[in-house]
Amino acid sequence: MTKKPDTARTLSLEKILHKQGFGSRKLCRIMITNEEITVNGEMCDDPDAEFTLENLRYTVKGEPWAYHEQSYLMMHKPSNYECSHKTQHHPTIYSLLPFPLVARGVQCIGRLDEDTTGLILISDDGQFIHRMSSPKHKVPKVYEVTCKHPVSQANIHALLSGVKLIDEDETIAALAVKQISERIIHMTLAEGKYHQVKRMIAAISNRVEQLKRIRIGKLDLPNDLNSGEWRWLSAEDLACLTQL
Repeated sequence: MTKKPDTARTLSLEKILHKQGFGSRKLCRIMITNEEITVNGEMCDDPDAEFTLENLRYTVKGEPWAYHEQSYLMMHKPSNYECSHKTQHHPTIYSLLPFPLVARGVQCIGRLDEDTTGLILISDDGQFIHRMSSPKHKVPKVYEVTCKHPVSQANIHALLSGVKLIDEDETIAALAVKQISERIIHMTLAEGKYHQVKRMIAAISNRVEQLKRIRIGKLDLPNDLNSGEWRWLSAEDLACLTQL
């Protein structure tokens, strides 16, 4: 292999695989010596061979991967999945991810109810998780809400002015409400209280039939990301989330 510049950050292949969630150091070493790993298109059977991390691409048992120092993912959460590692009644959304990502300890940022669908972020970067979930940062989130009954202009005014929820001392208001059809609205919130959308709709004497999160910050749920699918966040995606 070509010697890398001293200024480039490098790691041994064994450490790379371990950091990327492919198992213990011992297991990663075995996979390498068993010729199950290629790096940048070439088979490598030396666990101690060092590689530059930037733009590193490799395969594990034929499956292609790219090196990511930390994980930043989006998922189109399907219905009847729970946002928890320890589920009660439904499968976990983590079962939709490859095992190495789960092994890295990724966490969803702000849980969606089991019957709520749409955009959810997943990461193993604690600072990013805090930045996106902390109430003090007020990251706006847009929900597509399908109601049982028609939504009137008076209902929309009430949601924007603030409604009183049970067990809350102060009224809660939406940042924005856009009427899409007679029974469908897009509601923007910057808080994450328990069952907040459903409770706010109940406060205007209506009921949520379907709930889907379609935007976080300036990041929209992609039209080509089907229910149950996930993808890495691009640099442009991350900019949409952090430049509010």
